[in-house]
Amino acid sequence: MTTITVTRACCVSAAALLVAAPSTAPQESAAERPPVSGALAPPERREPAAVVTEAGYRYDDLLWENDRTAHRIYSKRLEQAEPPSGSGIDSWGKNVRWPFADRQLRTGDQHGYHGEGLDFYNVGTTRGAGGLGIWYDNKLWTSRNAVRHRILASGGRVADFTVDYAPWPVDVDRKVWETRRFTLPLGTHFTRLVSTISSDREAPLLVGIGIGKRTTGQGAGELTVDRAKGLLSWWGPQDGDHGRMAIALRVAPDMIAEVRSEADNHLVLLRVTAGRPFVYFSASAWTGGEGGFRRRADWDAYVAGERLDFRPPSS
Repeated sequence: MTTITVTRACCVSAAALLVAAPSTAPQESAAERPPVSGALAPPERREPAAVVTEAGYRYDDLLWENDRTAHRIYSKRLEQAEPPSGSGIDSWGKNVRWPFADRQLRTGDQHGYHGEGLDFYNVGTTRGAGGLGIWYDNKLWTSRNAVRHRILASGGRVADFTVDYAPWPVDVDRKVWETRRFTLPLGTHFTRLVSTISSDREAPLLVGIGIGKRTTGQGAGELTVDRAKGLLSWWGPQDGDHGRMAIALRVAPDMIAEVRSEADNHLVLLRVTAGRPFVYFSASAWTGGEGGFRRRADWDAYVAGERLDFRPPSS
């Protein structure tokens, strides 16, 4: 895997991602969390920060988080070490404002609760929290794991990086490949994603962006769809003493072709032009974590109420 890292780079401001400051959902009840199983190594600083970390010690997993939410995607090295893996987006619960995911992953027990958060969201080969594919012939055609990334900013108010996905087939009809930019500022549950999907053919694409159906607990969870707002909001099932995960997608409503489900994912299908960037947002929260989301109604209200900027970059 090829990695290019640029620290403290000038990047997109938080104001360019969210038109208005994020609201805070009311806390209806105290957070319920699993028993603590051993403490993490102490953080360097107990201050909020938005960070991106390449976990070279763990097959080059790529981690990013802010003071509200934490995520992971998988790199090429993992494909042979732990098959099957895929290009879906993993989401972690966190209950501290400072970075924890790297220290959590270094324990080798990221699925356990060590006092600051945990990973109990099983993305598998689903789209997880906002992965995508090409919808063609009633099937979602997806890439393998990321082949390279470039960290643009980490450790300050914004986590910002790009990822490349190598060409993958869409049936025998065409090949596509993707570059995607991920930007997560402090103070929000939403990561802004700018995807540019190129192709060996000029025909329009139908891109399916998904939320994995059975990633926690028993059952498929509860889905709220508001097409006028370009919203899919998922409230996951209770997963023992781990609690629930909540996931949301926001897309530009005028790009929507269809909202549908398939075996593994809830999908929103967008009409996309090959080679032209488009913007969507992915959000996640943990009922035991930051944000105070203990009820489905609070989560739905938060993700529907955010004023998001879907304008693609000019260059």
